[in-house]
Amino acid sequence: MTTTAPTPTVAAGDAPMLLTQRRIWIIFSALIAGMLLSSLDQTIVSTAMPTLVGELGGVEHQVWITSAYILATTIVMPIYGKFGDILGRRNLFLIAIAIFTLASVGCAFAGDFWTFVVFRAIQGLGGGGLMILSQAIIADIVPASERGKYLGPLGAIFGLSAVAGPLLGGFFVDHLTWQWAFYINIPVGIAAFVIALVALKLPSKKADKPIDWLGVVFLSAATTCLIFFTDFGGDRDHGWDSPATWAWGAGLAVAVAAFIITESRAADPVMPLSLFRNPVFINATAIGLVLGIGMFAAIGFVPTFLQMSSGTSAAASGLLMLPMMVGVMGTSITSGILITRTGRYRIYPILGTLVTGGTMMAMTTLTADTPIWLISGYLFLFGAGLGLIMQVVVLVSQNAVPASQVGTATSTNNYFREAGAALGIAVFGAIFTSRLTDNLLAAFTEAGASADQASNAAATIDPATLNQLPEPVRDAIVTAYADALAPVFWYLVPFMAIAFVLSLFLKQIPLSDVAGLVARGEAIGGEEAERLEAEERAAARAGAASASHAPSSEAPEA
Repeated sequence: MTTTAPTPTVAAGDAPMLLTQRRIWIIFSALIAGMLLSSLDQTIVSTAMPTLVGELGGVEHQVWITSAYILATTIVMPIYGKFGDILGRRNLFLIAIAIFTLASVGCAFAGDFWTFVVFRAIQGLGGGGLMILSQAIIADIVPASERGKYLGPLGAIFGLSAVAGPLLGGFFVDHLTWQWAFYINIPVGIAAFVIALVALKLPSKKADKPIDWLGVVFLSAATTCLIFFTDFGGDRDHGWDSPATWAWGAGLAVAVAAFIITESRAADPVMPLSLFRNPVFINATAIGLVLGIGMFAAIGFVPTFLQMSSGTSAAASGLLMLPMMVGVMGTSITSGILITRTGRYRIYPILGTLVTGGTMMAMTTLTADTPIWLISGYLFLFGAGLGLIMQVVVLVSQNAVPASQVGTATSTNNYFREAGAALGIAVFGAIFTSRLTDNLLAAFTEAGASADQASNAAATIDPATLNQLPEPVRDAIVTAYADALAPVFWYLVPFMAIAFVLSLFLKQIPLSDVAGLVARGEAIGGEEAERLEAEERAAARAGAASASHAPSSEAPEA
């Protein structure tokens, strides 16, 4: 078992809160709003991306739109997780919503590609907090034995966003402008902030040990070096034999070594090394890491494939993601309910990795001529597989550690999944864009363009421009996209095979029947909480009735 971290202290004057079912559902509504805001924006850009990068002139660098967001998200995840454990999660949740919403305004008004990427990264600083804090707060208020039925809907929100995002993004591109993909975050963000401000009532805390700032710095440096190392290695201008690439690799090695040394000496480390002596936690986190590599690399470029290779509009490509949403929501909610009912979770990652891996193999056959109904079937199966895995590994990680480390465990598990996602998108996105750029240059050159004209056209091509080109050139570009993307799925299949093997060794342990706040003495839950609340209401009603029947204190008139 892991070493228990110092337990956070409830602020002076704060009595333990009553964790009744009514209060749990009120808090859950705030978490749903925050999770929707974060997950929606991870997908809404996908269908707008071809138009966006075409207008801003960044086709060859489009991978950075996704990588910048994930890099920032990954860096801040452990920070939100640890700070939530020691300082409380409510104010951090509100800050995360505010950062995300304000950065959306910056994205909408960005005038060039790299300014957009910067604001996209700032969005990630808020999005990482929303994702981690939502999952950690659920662990605070709901026992692991009942948490599946709550984590299921949170996973379903991801599935809903996987469709709602591309649909909205496609609608905005077709009927308005791509900037509306970010304008929409403003009212949603304001609504989420107000809901959280009113509904999210949690105990305040104070840290009783120094904050591990040095660990935060070294972990952030290691994450940044990892992303740049993989991006430079897969980039056509650098490659794996470039000194610049290996300079980032050396920086990664140094930062990781410094981080390990720092964490071994810190009074209250941001990512305790004791977590990595827990075999259940290690296994669940490793599954998340490998899943991240394959999942996000696949999801990130499917709408682009549908738009440019299959010739569908932005809105139509978003609608084609609907089967994936149905798959994710169906299996995520169903598996959550079944885990709550039976207390057993091990079978779901095994089935999920099998289904997802098999679907990836099928997607290697995608071409511009693949029927829409077949693509829809692939996406349904892909979503169904993901729904059986994502929230289960989070639940297992939370259940494997003491209540005082639930935020840290949640953020660490998510950190490695997002690190895998960043790695997958950087490497496989670079493979895709490198092939695509070569294919597009060849297509425009064969059409009679000069080298400079071909290079400029390849950097600014978007769906609207594509439809205006002569049919032979358009067909050549469609083929270029198909030939660039479909083979990339072959590189992802081995990672799903590894995830399957890891899931076979996932140990089944009993799920805790005590909520995190109750275990830490910060709340009273269960029947006792319901009884005390009922007594408070009865006392309040009795007091009100007594006051209404009390004689008036005013003197009688003469």
